Amino acid sequence: MSLRQSSAFRPTKPDVAVFVSGVTSMGLEILAGRIIEPQFGSSIYTWGSIITVFLAALSLGYWQGGRQAKTASNRRMIWLLLGTAGYVAIIIYASDQLLLSASAMPLPARFASLPAVLILFGPPTYLLGFISPYSAELSQKEGTGEASGHVYALGTIGSIVGAGATTYVLIPALRIDVIGLLFGFILVGTAIALMLPAFPPRPALASVGVALLLVVAAGIGPVAFDHRGDVVYQTQTPYQELEVIDDGDVRTMYLDGARHSAMDLDEPERHVFEYTRYFHLPMLMVDDHEEVEDVLFIGGGGYTGPKDFERKYDVDVDVVEIDPEVTQAAKEHFRLEESENLSAHTEDGRIFLQDTDKTYDVIVLDAYQKDQVPIHLTQVEFMDLAENHLAEDGVFLANVISAPSGSGSDFYRAQYKTIDQAFASTYSFRTSNWDSVQNIEVVATKGETDFTEADLAERNEERDLGIDLSAEVEAYMDEPNTDGMPVLTEEHAPVDDLQSSTVGQEYVIERTNDESDSEPASAVATGSQSPALARPAPPAALDGPGEPGGPAADGGPGLISPPTASA
Repeated sequence: MSLRQSSAFRPTKPDVAVFVSGVTSMGLEILAGRIIEPQFGSSIYTWGSIITVFLAALSLGYWQGGRQAKTASNRRMIWLLLGTAGYVAIIIYASDQLLLSASAMPLPARFASLPAVLILFGPPTYLLGFISPYSAELSQKEGTGEASGHVYALGTIGSIVGAGATTYVLIPALRIDVIGLLFGFILVGTAIALMLPAFPPRPALASVGVALLLVVAAGIGPVAFDHRGDVVYQTQTPYQELEVIDDGDVRTMYLDGARHSAMDLDEPERHVFEYTRYFHLPMLMVDDHEEVEDVLFIGGGGYTGPKDFERKYDVDVDVVEIDPEVTQAAKEHFRLEESENLSAHTEDGRIFLQDTDKTYDVIVLDAYQKDQVPIHLTQVEFMDLAENHLAEDGVFLANVISAPSGSGSDFYRAQYKTIDQAFASTYSFRTSNWDSVQNIEVVATKGETDFTEADLAERNEERDLGIDLSAEVEAYMDEPNTDGMPVLTEEHAPVDDLQSSTVGQEYVIERTNDESDSEPASAVATGSQSPALARPAPPAALDGPGEPGGPAADGGPGLISPPTASA
């Protein structure tokens, strides 16, 4: 190859700028999901907002950049890159507070995340949009078509690199603020490269200033009012943000900002979250609880339920948890010990059932949360799969997050209808007297049964389970009205739409005082990431049978979709 031919492949300064703009724009888009999800969930509406804002901002930047392309210069691109880097510092520093402010806007649920995405990511993406038309104008290629194709190719290759590196390398390895800092430094470094060999005073000083701003923003950390306690452990896994936080003598696992498990450090066997007691209801519905041998949990989290079953019964417990770092955190911080009777499997829950020939006496699905539901675990095809892997008198329990009636109950009623189609008999139990969004335990039997509240109360008296389920039995609900609700299938499972009515609703979280309490201490939080606020029991005027019950679910993902976490 001649010297002239090799020089044709040497990137120019505009080439470098357009490549880096592709890397950072797509990297920020992937990162936006991790930043937005803890506040607004990972529904189709959240991702739709992210994609819409990024495409709209880039398009506007392309248009404006094209109009101003005759004045394009390396110096102008330097200022665009530095301006983008400066805004990245704002994202690092103020994202949490901006998210909280945006979430307070009175918008329909499906549009709730749109202002937050627009404020956080619209301006930097708009600025990056100028780079491509500027680069085309400054291109050394002959003709408009060749210059445009060259810029499109470089920008697209940069986007591929940005998406791949952020997804497969950066998010699993680094904190969100560190990734933002890295993108900021890449932009500043590119701006400096465009200055070479000279260093014009104003751009050079601005580069130093923006770099310092990024370091300060990352060093201080996001602005947020977090009273959850002391952070014991924090990491970004390929699936979610994982935090372990101590608040006094209670240790809690948070996944994407939502509470998933809690353990009393002084009394590790105590049920901190009342809802985990409901996992024992299937032991009242099997023919003989002493004959139960095999139990499956889909979703691990802090492994509260699996550890409790291993302790109380002579059973073998399999737990399917897709995120290995969640299981590792349970071992290091929640006293999980695998044994001959308790085995953890790193796999998707549905795939696990498809691949195993084993049958179970009890299956507990604990993989939902208020804003993030693994759709493939809600469908009737999965329910049929679970039913096929139950023993003849086997029992299935799904921990569903929804309101028990009225506004916000659509998902519960559709899920009940779907489960009822797959199983012979279906029951449900509310976990709080509040009518707000809460954990609802839907329990189904493989064989035909007709349990009344009195039947279950009698079995609770007769059976020595090592746990008194009187309050949980009293939370027995009548069959919901499922008219007009769809059966969720692989072809049609509008879970995001069904859940949209719960956005912005108060999410009731109940905690116990100690194992002997018949009345749990009520704690209510609005939004999955908020700390529990002590609150007295609701007045009698609020309907709903039974004692107040459990909160956010304990389980882990046990699923394929990365944006989804267990409840």
